[in-house]
Amino acid sequence: MPKTKYKFNHETLSFDRIRLGIRQTFLRLFGYFVASLFLAGIYGFIFAFVFDSPQEKALKREIEQLTLQYELMNREMDNVEKVLGHLQETDDNLYRTIFETEPLPSSYREGGIGGVNRYAELEGFTNSQLVIETSERLDKIRKKIYVQSQSFDELIAYASEKEEMLASIPAIQPISNKDLKRTASGFGYRIHPIYKISKFHSGMDFTAPTRTEVYATGNGVISTVKSARRELGNHIIVDHGFGYQTVYAHLDGFNVREGQKVKRGDVIGFVGSTGLSTAPHLHYEVLVNGKHVDPALYYFNDLTPDEYERMLEISSKSGQTFD
Repeated sequence: MPKTKYKFNHETLSFDRIRLGIRQTFLRLFGYFVASLFLAGIYGFIFAFVFDSPQEKALKREIEQLTLQYELMNREMDNVEKVLGHLQETDDNLYRTIFETEPLPSSYREGGIGGVNRYAELEGFTNSQLVIETSERLDKIRKKIYVQSQSFDELIAYASEKEEMLASIPAIQPISNKDLKRTASGFGYRIHPIYKISKFHSGMDFTAPTRTEVYATGNGVISTVKSARRELGNHIIVDHGFGYQTVYAHLDGFNVREGQKVKRGDVIGFVGSTGLSTAPHLHYEVLVNGKHVDPALYYFNDLTPDEYERMLEISSKSGQTFD
């Protein structure tokens, strides 16, 4: 209960009870109200500064979770970069070595992301640096994965081409020659059987009975089927692609036509003694990029090391050719 206030009256020498008017009462109540608002504002500011609201607490928890997720993501990207590095090393030092192609330039693999600032919208936040660095790493990893994917596509094409090339390179003897004694003169300078002078022999001679089957030594296309009475006589030329050609000369007959595709082991003709020949045999040549090479280097598919050494010995001993 409010206390009653009194005021001393000097005229009556007594205490008169103070009675407030409406205006004074209003002003006093208004003052109390303003003071209450002021105190409430101070208390509210202190509370807001010291204590978090439920929404703020929820947002802070969410930020903490996102920060943790970014850190975990960066650890995972470390692992991804290690795997990518291993793939790149294997690609450059193994796969591309096998397929005889140059490694990808490091500048191409590590190329940056050009253009304007792609992360401007991520700036200005408390954790902007973390978010921007993570985004940059992710973009670089994405580029590396794309480059590696393109590299593997190239390697697949190389593998397909290599498989085709391996099937096309001459790799067997043109005659099924179980008795290597039938191998005659080899590659190099030999005595010509007619002119009796030393002359370069650009192929290898295989003695065999007339009409013995002659095989294509690799996949290819028949580029020449020619009948002649001089020099190579009846002969066939097979274009194997990849710079390889083979010549089969002094044939008795043909089993193919020009433009026909053949596979390794197909019968393309028959042994004879046409043209400049002294006895039934097959004169066989191998050309690489237009230059004659020793055919003995291209029998690796059907001769053991011992048989190969024996063939070289026999062919080298013969000082005279059959053509």
